[in-house]
Amino acid sequence: MKLALVALTLLLVPPSLAGGGREQSSGGRFNVLFIAVDDLRPELGCYGVKEAQSPNIDRLAKSGMLFTRHYAAVATCGASRYALLTGRSPARSGVTASNEAFYQGKTALDPTLLSGAQTLPELFRRSGYQTVNIGKISHTADGRVYAYNGTGDGRPELPHAWDALPTPFGGWKRGWGIFFAYENGKHREDGQGNNALMEFTAKNDDDLPDGQMAQEAISQLKGFKNSGKPFFLGLGFFKPHLPFVTPKQDWDAFEGKAISLPKSPMKPDAPYWHASSEFYKYSLPFAKAQPLDDEAKRTARRAYLACVRYTDRQVGKVLDALKAEGLDKNTIVVVWGDHGWHLGEQQIWGKHSPFERAVRSTLIVRAPGVGKPGEISDALIESGDLYPTLTQLCQPSFTQTRYPLDGKSFAAVLAGKQSTVRDSAISYWQDTVTVRTATHRLIARRTKDGTGFTDIALYDLSKDLDNTVNLASREPDFVAALLPKIPQRL
Repeated sequence: MKLALVALTLLLVPPSLAGGGREQSSGGRFNVLFIAVDDLRPELGCYGVKEAQSPNIDRLAKSGMLFTRHYAAVATCGASRYALLTGRSPARSGVTASNEAFYQGKTALDPTLLSGAQTLPELFRRSGYQTVNIGKISHTADGRVYAYNGTGDGRPELPHAWDALPTPFGGWKRGWGIFFAYENGKHREDGQGNNALMEFTAKNDDDLPDGQMAQEAISQLKGFKNSGKPFFLGLGFFKPHLPFVTPKQDWDAFEGKAISLPKSPMKPDAPYWHASSEFYKYSLPFAKAQPLDDEAKRTARRAYLACVRYTDRQVGKVLDALKAEGLDKNTIVVVWGDHGWHLGEQQIWGKHSPFERAVRSTLIVRAPGVGKPGEISDALIESGDLYPTLTQLCQPSFTQTRYPLDGKSFAAVLAGKQSTVRDSAISYWQDTVTVRTATHRLIARRTKDGTGFTDIALYDLSKDLDNTVNLASREPDFVAALLPKIPQRL
């Protein structure tokens, strides 16, 4: 298999760590603080959502660049993160749904040390960066391979990527325990029947996993300052992923506040709707009607906003620590949502669809000295574009990758030298491919024989992101122009 060269390729030096994978080098221009937030659609004040209470992420946006049209590769956690971390498009890798792609099947990462890096953090580690994973950066909740029930061998999900995996477990004792956590060490997979959709009883941030992970990240930042070496810190917060659990203060903060209803509560005129099984398998505090009544909708939306508020506060603590340690002036900060989430739009509660709400997510990037603070970009960006962008900005000394990178660097957009890098963004969900232009979204399935397309839907999103009127039959020429943008290989 051919190796891709992002820039100058260095000769390999024998690994200096027992785990393998580090090159001797001087690092790069910037440190990286990569903050991944699970299921975070752009439900933030900086994106114009007046109901949201997100002052800390809003503050970051004012000091960096906010992207209004960032699209995840796949509308599910593991596959989306696979595309970002490997730099490979689902069209090449075939990972269009699997959460276990990192370690199962033909797409699993090779555990041996290869000539080129298989993932973004591995490339930085080979350049002499200290690489640390706290929380959910790949798919598993702590970077180790275990099933939800705790069985498994605990090997690193990303071979040769991380120097340390110091995610705190607290009373939940294991990775998936902290991911599906309730207060006092309870979690969805503990066999005790804990399955509530929402819980807002904790008094303190550190009573829950995301608060503990923020404290661990702060501790790591202090260590990075003392070491004087470049670092790549991956910090993956869980909320607002289900179940909706935060300290009581975050639920109470919305008491008496107007919570809006979904703007487009109708099912779409296309066969891509789903019944929100992930949401409805929890024990709900309201009737399991489909669709929910208005009071239930407001309750669920308030719960999501409460989770965003809680995570925003943790992000703020870490950003404050970054500045307090004097590391902010040389550290790129990324806040990234791994995909979007329907909050009742199209009568869906969750992800797992090819619609706008499921694939559009948060992306904010602050690169010190690059561009003007507070800029807002409407450039079409794919998650896979982040890998080459960070590589170009940081200039790590090791740049050899196992596979060609499919993304396009948007460093010139950050610098204000370009307004865009692509004319469309492609996303996937199972056998469905969707093309987003500046104004429209095309959704289609390739026929089994690979010669054509079926279930074609075209939506005009220029004025309404939740438009459910299928224009495909009315605008065949436009459809014909967009279909060739769908990659042939899948």
